[in-house]
Amino acid sequence: MIRLFVSLELPWDVREYLARLCCDLPGARWVDPEQFHMTLRFIGEVEGHVFQEVSEALGTVRAEPFELEIRGAGHFPPRGKPRALWAGIERVAELELLQQRIESVLRRIGLPAEGRNFFPHVTLARLKNSPARAVGSFLSQNGMLQAGPWPVDRFWLYSSQLSPKRAIHRPEVEYPLHDGVG
Repeated sequence: MIRLFVSLELPWDVREYLARLCCDLPGARWVDPEQFHMTLRFIGEVEGHVFQEVSEALGTVRAEPFELEIRGAGHFPPRGKPRALWAGIERVAELELLQQRIESVLRRIGLPAEGRNFFPHVTLARLKNSPARAVGSFLSQNGMLQAGPWPVDRFWLYSSQLSPKRAIHRPEVEYPLHDGVG
C-alpha cells in the first residue's frame, strides 16, 4: 500500500518566509519547511496497480500556468479546540479549475469523491493542547500575512509515509502545466 496526495510545491523564498513564523507556540509541532506544500487532492492508501492508474490519469489533466499568493492565517477546525495552524492560499479561478480537473479524472478511474471541501492552504503546525490565548496571539500577529505571488507551472503526485514524529512526503510524478491548453 502507498499513501498518496496531489499537491503544489512552494518556492523556497515562500517556504523560508513561512518558516520564520514557526516558533514560540506551546504544543505546536511545526511542519519542516521542506515539507510545506498545498494539497490539491488527498487520495489516501492505494495498492500498487491503483498508483499506476492514478499516475496515468493525472497525466491527462490540462491547465494553464497561473500565479498564487499566501493570504492570511487561521486554524482547523474553525470552531472549537484548534488542532492545526495554516497559512491561506488566495483562491483564484485557475487554481479552482485545476483542482476540479484533478478531482474529475480521479473520480473517472473509480476513486471516491474527496470528503472535504477544497480549502487552499499550507499546514504550518499540528497543535496538541496549545492554549487558546497563545493560538489567538499567533493569529493576531500573523492573520494578515502575505507572500508571493509565485508562478505555478506544475503539480505533483506525492507519496506520504507516516511516522510517530511526522509524515515524510516524497514527490513521485511531476505534471507540467501548459500555456494555451484548456
